[in-house]
Amino acid sequence: MTVELLLQQFYTDLRTVEALSENTARTYCQCVLTFLRWVKKEQLRLTAINTQNLVYYLVWRKSQGCDELTVAKDISALRSFGSYLKRKNAWADNYANMLDRPKASRSLPKVLSVEQIDAFLNVIDLSKPLGVRDRALFELMYSCGLRVSEAAGLKVKNVHLKERIIIVHGKGDKERMIPFGEAAKERLEKYLNDVRPSLVGNKIVEEVFVNYQGKPISRKGIWKNFQTYEALSGINAKVHTLRHSFATHLLAGGMDLRSVQELLGHSDLATTTIYTHVEDKQLREGHKTYFPGHVTEAKNE
Repeated sequence: MTVELLLQQFYTDLRTVEALSENTARTYCQCVLTFLRWVKKEQLRLTAINTQNLVYYLVWRKSQGCDELTVAKDISALRSFGSYLKRKNAWADNYANMLDRPKASRSLPKVLSVEQIDAFLNVIDLSKPLGVRDRALFELMYSCGLRVSEAAGLKVKNVHLKERIIIVHGKGDKERMIPFGEAAKERLEKYLNDVRPSLVGNKIVEEVFVNYQGKPISRKGIWKNFQTYEALSGINAKVHTLRHSFATHLLAGGMDLRSVQELLGHSDLATTTIYTHVEDKQLREGHKTYFPGHVTEAKNE
């Protein structure tokens, strides 16, 4: 079997059996492709691979400059690949399950203040149709904590303006319902009524946000436009920073962690707790600013 055919079948398995999202499935296939190239370079047979070989491979990956997060991603991909090979009787066991994921040090996500969010949104030129679209897009992304892929894939049928609710398909094709604010409603309503019809024309397009050709806007298009406004506003951030800011501002306003987890679509509450650390950091920095003579270091009890 060729590598191309093997990866194609593995991709189909990830999407149908493991029900992973398209992005995750493609990422895992890319990780496995790198592994298969190493197997060929080392003149090994895939059916003869064991845990020791996998360890050697990960050591090689680290020697190539891969950080712990990349290695952890490789291990996740290899575990799925091992599961697939075991079900196909190519491996007697899933040897990748013996690998320990490195405990990667996780940096705190960057968060913008409400004032910085406003500064970013206010540089968007509303006299231009695409400016109206971008204001609605980024206002909604911040108001709902959307991932870029979720914003790009949002369907018109899943936008309920009157109720101020959207239905989003997140990672693993998991569906969740998210309310949005009055500001986002106003911007979205203006875009849907005044701009989108002229962009789409006679075409039937399911997605809410479209480009100047009336086609669904791509993730790359969203990133590019964000960078333009980032430069104009002087705000140093990434598109995903809007999602981080959404979560942090909710927690700062008193929302409980479990509710924030539901809104973000996190399957594991531990993923959401990173935002509590952001709040702790902000509290410490605020205390240091206003009470510079009374800064104390936290002690373990």
